[in-house]
Amino acid sequence: MLMSRKENYWSRFAASYDEYAEYVVGRKLRGEIFRKLSGERNLGKVIESGCGTGYFTGAIAHNSVHVIASDLSEEMLKIAGNRLREFRNITIQKIDCEDMPFQPESFDTVFMANVAHVIENPVRALEESCRILKKGGLLIVVSYTDYGMNWFEAMELGLRYFIKFGLPQAWGIRNFSPDGLVNLVEHAGFKKEEMLLLGDKPKTIYLKGRKGL
Repeated sequence: MLMSRKENYWSRFAASYDEYAEYVVGRKLRGEIFRKLSGERNLGKVIESGCGTGYFTGAIAHNSVHVIASDLSEEMLKIAGNRLREFRNITIQKIDCEDMPFQPESFDTVFMANVAHVIENPVRALEESCRILKKGGLLIVVSYTDYGMNWFEAMELGLRYFIKFGLPQAWGIRNFSPDGLVNLVEHAGFKKEEMLLLGDKPKTIYLKGRKGL
């Protein structure tokens, strides 16, 4: 079966994704995100959208009943499956987060790490997340940003991305501000529960929202 253009873009980088990501944003920032996620508790039944190589999946699995680690790229999922093979509560599944194959109110938590800023329709993905979450369910969104960086620093970050990943997909990369991401999440039906910035330069927006009761 031929891969879609969206799937092919990320599948090309599956074997080197972690190395490239550390080059672009730094190992320290990725580690800070991992530690923050490891502190989340009682996540219940979780769907992770855009798990990639599964780097962050292990951080939430210890505090979850079950995790479906999903991605559009089969090549990414192969690496994630190998990395996470010792976890008995993780299922690997190919899913497009903009069109979820689940019934309403199926999950306690939706987790999206570094997905919203690179996909074609983040609003659609967030609306789908809201649909499949139980009432009172938790949304965790992590998104890299150059918020607070000066022009030169932002250009340098963009250059590092280009060196490793080349040109982005046709719709580009969205650079959310904290308020911009909060507005997007609230528009999709969530109420902000926590929002903070991790890291120095670049940063990550770490946002938690709750589906209304």
